[in-house]
Amino acid sequence: MEELKCLQLEFQWILQKEVLLVLKQLHDILVECAHRFPVPLHGNEGKKVDKFILTSAPEQLKVVVTLTGDSITSADINFKVQRQQNVIQRTSITQDFPWKIQQVQDAANHLQQAINHIDNVDANYHFKSSEEVLHILSNILGALQRGRTSLVVPKKKPIDELMKSRNMKSLSPNLPEDLAISFYIQSHKLIFAAYQLTNNQGTMKFESTQAECSVPWLNEVLVLFTVALTLCQQLKDKISVFSQYKDFTVGNETTTALSY
Repeated sequence: MEELKCLQLEFQWILQKEVLLVLKQLHDILVECAHRFPVPLHGNEGKKVDKFILTSAPEQLKVVVTLTGDSITSADINFKVQRQQNVIQRTSITQDFPWKIQQVQDAANHLQQAINHIDNVDANYHFKSSEEVLHILSNILGALQRGRTSLVVPKKKPIDELMKSRNMKSLSPNLPEDLAISFYIQSHKLIFAAYQLTNNQGTMKFESTQAECSVPWLNEVLVLFTVALTLCQQLKDKISVFSQYKDFTVGNETTTALSY
């Protein structure tokens, strides 16, 4: 029973002290992450402007891009297509019609949700059960996982949906009907892809060529997402161990038999 009493005291300390300490740590990490984002988020003005050059050898494509927040506000786009290697397709994006990268705003929204879940817990609150803590940690973990996934796993769009997207209207001049392009984020990289379509007996097929570049703030954001996820998961695992002792309650110094 002495061992049980020690476990009970440790459980009380975790619920009353450690959970709030970890939530405070998590909050600091997530605010730091929010301040790395190039969109307005948690007091961050989000007016970051980056310029990148994406190329593919041998002189297959060259794209000069200005990334402002979650949009490409200007781009000079030059690329060759597979079947007309002597023809260079040229188009551009201007500030009047920026190309929106929805992944950035999606990740920012999920990060803000995670911060809100922590903000909803009073700094002096005393947790009374493992279930209570696990519920909050699950909400935070869910928001962080969705945020990280938004950046790491771009949503694949069917080629016809891509061609009809609002972003394609940003191009000046328009591309021929058998060509399409896309910009998207995958992990810490900005990727440009050009697609050439062929209609083979009613089946749409395409060939693609692409180039990529590393985006420094994306790398920093993903590191902070990972640190926060790890910290949150570690606390959840620790609480889960105690949740199997059904008779443990805060403020109750005596315990009955273990219940698994």
